[in-house]
Amino acid sequence: MTAHGTDRPLPLSVDRTSPVPLYFQLAQQLEAAVEQGRLAPGALLGNEIDLAARLGLSRPTVRQAIQSLVDKGLMVRRRGVGTQVVHSKVRRPLELSSLYDDLEAAGQRPATSVLRNTTEPATAEVAAALGVAEGSEVHLVERLRSAHGEPMALLRNHLPPGLLSLVTEELEATGLYRLMRASGVTLHSARQSVGARAADDRQARALAEPVGAPLLTMERTTYDDSGRAVEFGSHVYRAERYAFEFQLLVRA
Repeated sequence: MTAHGTDRPLPLSVDRTSPVPLYFQLAQQLEAAVEQGRLAPGALLGNEIDLAARLGLSRPTVRQAIQSLVDKGLMVRRRGVGTQVVHSKVRRPLELSSLYDDLEAAGQRPATSVLRNTTEPATAEVAAALGVAEGSEVHLVERLRSAHGEPMALLRNHLPPGLLSLVTEELEATGLYRLMRASGVTLHSARQSVGARAADDRQARALAEPVGAPLLTMERTTYDDSGRAVEFGSHVYRAERYAFEFQLLVRA
């Protein structure tokens, strides 16, 4: 089976012998296709009657599956058009990886605009994170990361001086962690905190959100294999497009 309006056929099927409800089986397949980029923003599923006929399902079953994705913000119903993919939500595991790598692995086609690539005096917060004297020069890189043409995150990274050469064109072509590894920096561990805040004027403009919109925040200090702090990141993400995933274990 295929979903109408995609560039390539999208296989969809349901297992009628499974205890999993048919609507949920369909919803899971469609959500996976959106998150993996096989159903890109703007793709049309066609109307419910057509999709139900393609899969041999009842219209209420298809409506329930689609509504669950509409409720998640992944799709929208448009009168006279049908059901259209809006965007996918990036679910990022809490591990030592870059946003660029995570987006690329999810088929999200990341793009980067470098807003600042310069040096500046270290604030007390940056100095404490990097283990340098307050007021000493550190490197600042600020980037806007997008996927499928939509802004996703505003990234600020401070690095110790002389760690590596940071060329704007290279920063726009790939991820910071890739450049660090290519320069011989061995990333070993990190300390990270996740929070939330309301978007200020500058963040709202960059991320195409209204002022006061909820943003996810992440601060991370990354260390190399000698224990030296090599990067302090302070990032904000659009809450509707982004989520952090945790794996929780029972302590023995």
